[in-house]
Amino acid sequence: MEATIVQDKIKHYPVLLKEIISIITPQYGGTFIDCTFGQGGYTREILKNKDNKVIGIDRDTECLKVAKKIEKEFPDQFIFKNLNFSKLGNLKLKNENVKGVLFDLGYSFPQIKDPIKGLSFNSSGSLDMRMGLNNFSAKETVNKLDGKSLIKIFKSFGDERDAKLIVKNILKERLRREIDTPHLVKIIEKSKKRNNKKTHSATKVFQALRIFVNKEISELIYGMIHAAKVLKKDGLLVVVTFHSLEDKIVKYFFRSLSEHKSVSRYQPKEIQEEILFKLHQKKPIFPSNQELKENYPSRSAKLRCLIKRENFYDFKTDILDKFKNLIEIENIGLDL
Repeated sequence: MEATIVQDKIKHYPVLLKEIISIITPQYGGTFIDCTFGQGGYTREILKNKDNKVIGIDRDTECLKVAKKIEKEFPDQFIFKNLNFSKLGNLKLKNENVKGVLFDLGYSFPQIKDPIKGLSFNSSGSLDMRMGLNNFSAKETVNKLDGKSLIKIFKSFGDERDAKLIVKNILKERLRREIDTPHLVKIIEKSKKRNNKKTHSATKVFQALRIFVNKEISELIYGMIHAAKVLKKDGLLVVVTFHSLEDKIVKYFFRSLSEHKSVSRYQPKEIQEEILFKLHQKKPIFPSNQELKENYPSRSAKLRCLIKRENFYDFKTDILDKFKNLIEIENIGLDL
């Protein structure tokens, strides 16, 4: 979530920037991985220190334009990789001096306003929602997937109470015509039993579709697992979430690793298990009042940070079992 409108101009606004920089500054002098590079806001700030190196990662090819500019400005400090952050382990960073890994799970202003991506319910463009390196679009999901699967997606990823009625009307309407963004919004508005004046009626369904199309649950889980592996001693895993499901997953992963004893899989079995991570603080960090005034969309942001206590690579975690049901729902569309 890296932008807002200021005086009719687009201003890139990395959420919780001051707070993040304050947390990671003590670790300066190593490699930082910006797993959601976006418009490069966090990366630029980190690169101001000449002792730092940043590896930027993003699945969106549109980020290449920004990445090339930063590569010219910081040729010896920055490299960019166009890939999903769940593939972080493919970069072979085991011996890299990784001091911090950052995830900002929000969408940037250019992404939300891009008519081709069709991420917003205010869009008049295609019902696409693909962020890059995807197997299928939201258009294919809504127009081809069976009703039971759509209900699971809307309920599980959007907590949509009226999922059954919305899906019933989708199935009826798609017999007549292909459903696009404006048409889907109308179907949802017609189907909703209650109207929440604070939140648009299509918010939850569109959130669910974005998560499903981009496999955001498994992306986040595998991304955090790989990040925790490549970090060095005292390294920081920083995650900014924007909705309750994301935060639930991050909170569980962080607490399970900082409260339950574990052990590196490559250490001798006789070594006593210990707590390998610790929380930066128990409660999440929220945007300041000043930031809320300047960038209202940041109101839903929550920042959590995990600290690695020892040098090791592999470790035990039960997070894949904990959220197995959500991952299975994400995989419904593999044969679309």
